[in-house]
Amino acid sequence: MASETTSQKASSDLMSMTLLIDTKAQRVLYAEARKDVVDFLLSLLALPIASGIKLLGKGSMVGCVGNLYASFEKLDDAFVQADTAKDSLLSPVVLSPAASSNTSVLRLPAPSSAQSSKSFFRCSYSSNACRSFVTNASGTKCPNCGNQMATACTYVAGGQDQNTQNAAAEGAKGGGFVQGIVTYTVMDDLTVAPMSSISSITLLNRFAVKDLGALKEKTVQLGYTEGLAILKASLQSKTVLTDVFIGLKPAS
Repeated sequence: MASETTSQKASSDLMSMTLLIDTKAQRVLYAEARKDVVDFLLSLLALPIASGIKLLGKGSMVGCVGNLYASFEKLDDAFVQADTAKDSLLSPVVLSPAASSNTSVLRLPAPSSAQSSKSFFRCSYSSNACRSFVTNASGTKCPNCGNQMATACTYVAGGQDQNTQNAAAEGAKGGGFVQGIVTYTVMDDLTVAPMSSISSITLLNRFAVKDLGALKEKTVQLGYTEGLAILKASLQSKTVLTDVFIGLKPAS
């Protein structure tokens, strides 16, 4: 009974979209998708290259970037700069707060609060020479007088940091990237646009559909396997939805 409940919960967590399939041509014409699906697709734009390589596997990458990843992965630590965090390059987090909240389908880590917070400390001594020093580690000895630097300073964000804070606030609201007031059309090549009855007719005319009886609607779910397949196909194909949902193969 518990496993059934877990299965039902997992199923309810999945996103879904409705495909319009030309059964004669065996292709997806387009999909009708809600905000959550479109937000996920757009979040792929913020995915670090290294995260994509790690998800798909070095051998799945087109071109040489997989070789570059493997080279640094194998590189002995003796040849890596002391201040370079190897994992931060091989397993980077998604820096866009809005994106990280929508890449959970791919089980990617979100930026931690520790990474985004900035805490600085100064010496409590009143000397101007002491106050010219600041540290990010409380308790550090003041270079001027030797006392502990433990008096907290207030960090004032500016420029890109301010933009990051604003984006974080939007991400915390679950804002994502698009408004949820309409349904969206997602084309086979992942072109996205707001949907309307007129746009649907226009699309059918564009595809020169003559036999409406050959068209079939199919609702599909989007979870980890499908998300990974979409990511891979988006880097290799112009017919992503057809490749993933008509000829779905296990992601390698």
